[in-house]
Order: sequence, then C-alpha cells, then structure tokens
Amino acid sequence: MIDDPAGAGWNDGDMKTRLFNNTGRAVSEVGLGCWQLGGADWGNVGDAEAMEILNTAADSGVTFFDTADVYGNGRSERLIGRFLRERPAGFFVATKLGRTGDLYPDHYTEKGVRAATEASLRRLELDAVDLTQLHCVPAAVLREGAIFDWLRKLKSEGKIHGFGASVESMEEAQICLKEGGVEALQIIFNIFRQKPAEMIFAEAMGKRVALIVRLPLASGLLNGQMSKKTVFPDNDHRNYNRDGAQFNVGETFAGLPYEKGVELAEALRGYVPEGFSMAQMAQRWILDHEAVTVIIPGASRPEQAHANAAVSNLPPLAGETHAALREFYHKEVAPHIRGPY
Repeated sequence: MIDDPAGAGWNDGDMKTRLFNNTGRAVSEVGLGCWQLGGADWGNVGDAEAMEILNTAADSGVTFFDTADVYGNGRSERLIGRFLRERPAGFFVATKLGRTGDLYPDHYTEKGVRAATEASLRRLELDAVDLTQLHCVPAAVLREGAIFDWLRKLKSEGKIHGFGASVESMEEAQICLKEGGVEALQIIFNIFRQKPAEMIFAEAMGKRVALIVRLPLASGLLNGQMSKKTVFPDNDHRNYNRDGAQFNVGETFAGLPYEKGVELAEALRGYVPEGFSMAQMAQRWILDHEAVTVIIPGASRPEQAHANAAVSNLPPLAGETHAALREFYHKEVAPHIRGPY
C-alpha cells in the first residue's frame, strides 16, 4: 500500500499521475474505459453524449483512454479519433485486438493481427497507437507465443509504441509476464476480485509491467445503488451476459451471481469511511495499491466521468480498512466467483 502515490498533496485538486512502466511517460492514475462509447453493451450512448463524456474526462485531468476494435464494431475508436482531431495533444491511447470473428478463437495470423492494427489506426486517425493489447486471447495462443513476435514486429515498424495483453485469468497473466517486451497487463481487480494482488502484483512491479485495472466498480455493483429489482436494457451486458451467455462471466459483475452481488454490496456499507461514497471507496482502494498504474472506470454520462476522476484527490484508506476488506473478500466473496480467474 502507498500513502501518496504521486508525492504531491491531496488537496490541490489536480489529477495525480503515475509512470507508465518503462516508457517514461506519466498518465493520469484515473483513466476512462471507453467500452460504453461503443453503444452496444451498456445501453445506448449517442454521439453527442459520447463526445461530452470524453471532453469532461479530459477537462477533469484524464489523459488515458482505453478502447478496443470490437466496442460497437469500431464506433468507440472512431469517436476517440474524432475527439483527438479536436484535442490532439497530451493523451495516451490504448486499444485492443483479437476478438473479431476473423481472429477469435483460433484463426490468429500475422496478416490478421496487422490488418486489425491498421484498421484501428484508421479509426483512431493515428499514425501509431501508444499501446496495443491482445484482447482476452485464449491461453493456448498466448502460450504458443508467435502472436507476441507479430506485435514486436509492428512495434519495430513504428505502428505501435508498445504492446500488452488484457487477460481474464491469472494463468494468462503469468504467461504474458514471461514474454519479453510486454509493457502492460490489463486485469479485472476490485474489492470483489482481489486475487491479482496475491498472484501477480509483485512480479509485475519487479518487471516494470504497467497494470491497467478494468471494471473497478464490478459493472456498477460497487456503486451501491443497485437492487435485485434493477432492470437493465436489452443491449446491456448486465442483462444478457450476467451468467456468461455471450462472453466470460467475469466481465459482468466480477463473475458474481447478480443477486449475490447486490447482497454483498449492501454488506459493504458498514465498511465505507465517513465522507466517502461506496464508489469512491472502491476506486480509492484500488489506487492504494502501488502496483496499479491506472484504473479505467467507464462512464455512460459525463457526470460519471467527472466523479470518477475526482477520486484521485481522495486520501488513502486506512490500513485497518484494507485489512477488513481483505477479510471480507476471502470470507464472503471469493467462494461465489465464477469463470476464469
């Protein structure tokens, strides 16, 4: 745990930054996950609102944007490209490839990976992307290793500045950590999903591999505002994938059955420090881990992007709170997690 990750005070109102592994570049410790901007898996988000979300995040100090080629079949990338046309300087853009039908699950080729990279660059309107991540590619493909050679070649050609992997399980993370040149791992890590801290944090820090944390609020459960009667739109993965019908169940509610997740979130209320909301506590808890480089909460509304960014200026949680949340996870949460982990 860390007391002040950036060495700057906690009351100056500025977004704190952290170095992104070996690049020497600083990124905002709170980024923006742009899955919602695809408009296909979190309900509808219109173009105008998507642009407002991006601008609000940027105005709030966010400099790190994470997207993927499959978010809205490229819509998220196109919107970021439009944003960068209007505000071209100072942002770190990470995208992902590997889940489109021509590649996933077992049709990966150098030609296909190159084509996916070049298509993302066109949508993002960039000559090179800061980070390309393998998007939950099967462990067998990671273990075989050729796909990393293809990424190294793309980096040598200047089409990508760096590469990493977004993973579903700690087994996949450990495979990637053995590969030379991997600059980042994207993981699911939150109060309801604490295993990465025990399994990979020390190794990642030792190898200076950046850790990007997705789903910090467990698909909204850790906002503390959902009930067992909450209804989600048909085109929201919290409706159609809550039991893993379309993709890894761990991507939805951290792999918890929804009703159990609501019960666990309710039980967390007693752990929330005075002056914090549950969502603030949940995100501050992650930022208190020194191994974490950036968290990427998503936003369906501009005010969410602003509120998430503001967590950077909250003080660290007390050691007693961390200990209590660790015990809560092991006793109450871990037995209920489903899917690769």
